Amino acid sequence: MLLATLFGAVMGLVLGLTGAGGGILAVPALVLGLGWTMTHAAPVALFAVGSAAAVGAIDGLRHGLVRYRAALLIALLGALFSPLGIYVAHQLPEKVLMILFSLLMVMVAWRMLRREKQEPGPSDHGHANWGQKNCMLDQQTGRFSWTAKCTATLATLGAVTGVVSGLLGVGGGFLIVPAFKQLTDVQMRGIVATSLMVISLISAIGVIGAFHAGVTIDGQGAVFIVASIVGMLVGRRLCARVPARALQVGFAGVCLVVAGYMLLKA
Repeated sequence: MLLATLFGAVMGLVLGLTGAGGGILAVPALVLGLGWTMTHAAPVALFAVGSAAAVGAIDGLRHGLVRYRAALLIALLGALFSPLGIYVAHQLPEKVLMILFSLLMVMVAWRMLRREKQEPGPSDHGHANWGQKNCMLDQQTGRFSWTAKCTATLATLGAVTGVVSGLLGVGGGFLIVPAFKQLTDVQMRGIVATSLMVISLISAIGVIGAFHAGVTIDGQGAVFIVASIVGMLVGRRLCARVPARALQVGFAGVCLVVAGYMLLKA
């Protein structure tokens, strides 16, 4: 129980400091730190990440930043495809799942190490010209213009996120955030808030699907979840005091080290 508390608190702290992508450390903490299998760790990791994301999503809703229609569409498709990911996870050997997860962590680290362009302006409205992005905000209403192209784009994103979430036990923020930046003209604070809502919804659906498949959360898992939420709340309070670039580089370094260790274990 002590190890579960320690790993949960550390994972939650990293999650609070770095944002939704920090949840990718939940599965390695359970697999490498507590000796769980990937299929056992995935639902507990989803529960922990989803609970933490829900806190941020509620805050985003209060400030009117969440694109809730887009979030609900992505989560709906995620709900439909998450069981597929869970099914595939139970068919694949443990070594294959560990290798896939290691490659995923390398990809996340690479994205963290890339320097992002700073987008000026306090508004959540994008600055792209009409037609440049798959989903554009109506400058009059501030909401998405729901064209067939926009609907298909968000639905596809939801399907991919659902499969990956069910397969590897991650919330999907590492997919949603860059996809929104590439495909929509929503500004970053709106993207993060919307991503957190999607993560919380898809994680909840993934956990329910795992329960339906016969997976249970024992006392050790419950302790990990509670500790991660507490750590996340502390991390959110500390994040403003730590330089963002230092957090990105540090988190990327941790991801690369853990990914390398998981590959060795596999």
